[in-house]
Amino acid sequence: MLPEVIPIESIREDHIESFHKALDMVSRERKYLSFLEAPPLEDVRPFVLDNIENGHPQVVAVVGGEVVGWCDIRRHPRPTAAHCGTLGMGIIPGYRDKGLGTRLIRAAVGQARDRGFHRVELHVHADNPRAIALYEKVGFVREGVARDAVRIDGRYVDSIGMAVVFG
Repeated sequence: MLPEVIPIESIREDHIESFHKALDMVSRERKYLSFLEAPPLEDVRPFVLDNIENGHPQVVAVVGGEVVGWCDIRRHPRPTAAHCGTLGMGIIPGYRDKGLGTRLIRAAVGQARDRGFHRVELHVHADNPRAIALYEKVGFVREGVARDAVRIDGRYVDSIGMAVVFG
């Protein structure tokens, strides 16, 4: 039984191992992310700590102390693109189609806007209509298609570039 309202909170250091597990679980489904498995924990830890230290939005949905979904937005490091961030997100099986994705993305995008981002962009697999619909629902606009941009298990998938720009 799921809690009535799953809390969404900014990621903390004590979430790192659980976030890593969730990232690995979604990655191993081999259809939503550009990872086939999560990077090693020793690589994920500095990523999360850098997000925390440098104000890159990263929110997590937590049930029973375990991360069940996340959304992060990394600011581009180059000065000419520092007004932009790239969004990544995922939700583990069993927690999808319950409005959690909408809540996660709105929380992260809200933080990005509050922290002075002007643009948030993402790439989504063209064969993921559920994610595309979510992104469009919260204001992302399709900007183009990269043909055969992803290859998983010998199968090529187009990638759709989408973005939201704050006025």
